[in-house]
Amino acid sequence: MVQATRQVKLTREGFERLQRTLDQEQTRLAEATRILQEQMETSADNEDTGLEDAKREKLGIEARIEELEDTLARATIIEDHENAGRVELGAVVTLANEATKKDMRVQVVSAPEATVLGGSLPRISEESPVGKELMGRKKGETFVVNLENGKQVKYKVKTIEY
Repeated sequence: MVQATRQVKLTREGFERLQRTLDQEQTRLAEATRILQEQMETSADNEDTGLEDAKREKLGIEARIEELEDTLARATIIEDHENAGRVELGAVVTLANEATKKDMRVQVVSAPEATVLGGSLPRISEESPVGKELMGRKKGETFVVNLENGKQVKYKVKTIEY
């Protein structure tokens, strides 16, 4: 598997959130295994839909655990920022939407971290359209994001914090 060697950069908060999610999934797996065993003991017919649902649920949880364990095994926690004053992973950025004149505060994170729920700030992936355009920007810079629907949004970087 080629991807297994690729490092994943995470904030400390993101690493801890992924670890908590892994713990929750392992608890869910134990429960799903128990339910599956009960279904197998009580099912007289192998065609039982409850049994099939329990098997699918267990397989889904196992796949999620494998994905989380892989991400955590490849994780490097972002400690220092080499390009002070520029947007890097872990940066909390205030963006001004030039059209609506509304501000938005987001944290730029890696894709695996962006998918995990929780935390106080909205997170955007460095691989998302806004994230790609935002990386490396300085305070005061403006940039345009091309959205999938053909529209464009113009943002201005108001603040960058770490």
